[in-house]
Amino acid sequence: MTLHVLHYLHQGRARWGVVANGAITPIPGEFKSTAEFIEANSVERLLVLGGPTIPESEVQWLSPVTANQQFICQGANYRQHMIESGMDPDVKKFNMIFTKATSCIVPADSPVVKPSEVRFLDYEIELGLVLKRDITSRETVTEENLHEYIAGAVIVNDYSARDVQIPQMQFYKGKSYRTFGPVGPYLCLLEKQDVPKLKELVLTLTVNGTVRQNDSTAGLVYGPAETLTELSGVQDLHAGDLLATGTPSGCALSIPSPEKMRAAAQLPEAEKWRLFLKMQEERPQYLRVGDVVEAQIASYDGSINLGVQHNVVMEEAA
Repeated sequence: MTLHVLHYLHQGRARWGVVANGAITPIPGEFKSTAEFIEANSVERLLVLGGPTIPESEVQWLSPVTANQQFICQGANYRQHMIESGMDPDVKKFNMIFTKATSCIVPADSPVVKPSEVRFLDYEIELGLVLKRDITSRETVTEENLHEYIAGAVIVNDYSARDVQIPQMQFYKGKSYRTFGPVGPYLCLLEKQDVPKLKELVLTLTVNGTVRQNDSTAGLVYGPAETLTELSGVQDLHAGDLLATGTPSGCALSIPSPEKMRAAAQLPEAEKWRLFLKMQEERPQYLRVGDVVEAQIASYDGSINLGVQHNVVMEEAA
């Protein structure tokens, strides 16, 4: 059985609670990180939690992934997104991994601040997976033991400054501006029997009420098990760390066709990127100040529902 947890601020105090039908049952204890919360609270324990409740409308959302955890991301990990990015999913044989600064993590209803120097601000709805335990050596993660490694799921929006990320070849810089990583609202804790449903979640993102992205996690190219296996051979991972698993097709970014990319490769660098930026200028999908972005992820049967992110694009203060 899944369990939905909210990290929230109430009467000046940061708390964690179980959410059901718009009411929060506070969880006893102080937890300064997502790792501390996960390590102290099993699903079995929280299922029998009782006591007075608080209306969710009376609290302020916080991110269920705290800024003292790692924020690891997969790029170009849905088949259709790879195709629209000029890649062949049947030929590309590597898992693209990068990180975002944890200072970009904000609550799910936070404004997204468009930096003054950024022209092409893009959205990327992603399924985020929160780790259940530390991984400090090479391990083999399989579909059968994945439940031992994944505590739960969250919504992530990997906002991206495309005019920084692509021409400067700066994934980290282009995706790490403050507010570029809203997480939540809910952390959906999973039991063993729930983990297979991670393959059948529907991701939907709208801008000003118009659907821009809509796909299922069935379209993932590199799944969580093989990705965690690969990462375990590279670096230490910790309980509470966040893995964002990639975004579906439908982003604002426009990539030239393979033929145009080959032709552009012969051009001087300055001219190549001038043409790239000119192509982006023709895309009305890029976010503007005042746009409203909503993202939601849920299973077909409704047993997993990660809530709705609501972000308004704001201009950077002078």
